[in-house]
Amino acid sequence: MSGAGDASVSVVALPPWARVSDRRRAHVERAGRLISEWADAMAVIPTERDRWLRAVSMHDALKDAPRELLLELAPRAWDDDSLRHGPAAAVLAEREGEGDRGVLDAVRYHSIGFAGWDDVGRMLYLADYLEPGRRRGRDERARRTALVPENPAGVLREVAAERLGLTIAAGYRLLPETVEFWNGLTCDAS
Repeated sequence: MSGAGDASVSVVALPPWARVSDRRRAHVERAGRLISEWADAMAVIPTERDRWLRAVSMHDALKDAPRELLLELAPRAWDDDSLRHGPAAAVLAEREGEGDRGVLDAVRYHSIGFAGWDDVGRMLYLADYLEPGRRRGRDERARRTALVPENPAGVLREVAAERLGLTIAAGYRLLPETVEFWNGLTCDAS
């Protein structure tokens, strides 16, 4: 019998408009299994769990799409091609009938953070970063992953701080949405 943690069981269904490589599909699956495990551990109601899984299924659905399509769907997405897939996927998801603003905002801002997120955005941000297929800092990611059900806000601050540090160290500019997200997290902690 297969359980939620079984790697052979798919917990997310990519949208029919997805443009993903096998590698990206595997990332989405791992993030989906993580979200599913957290939802079980946190006794999340089924409708909320469904929102989390919908966001996971769409967050990187256009990661491997042609640049022309991304530009057509999200021409002003921070003028950064590496960040364009989230806003483009949110636009296409809405066109295809997704009406949940929280899910759409989770998908749109999953790469940069967003102060206006509800739980679906925060959980997607965590799952996208902590999924076990990423090589960097596996032990630290596993530690944080295990803590999410009991302290999602604390782990979110740790992950956001690490991502901000990596962005700054790489010499990239901090986007206003990212700064506002961080400021909201630090205000909530005091």
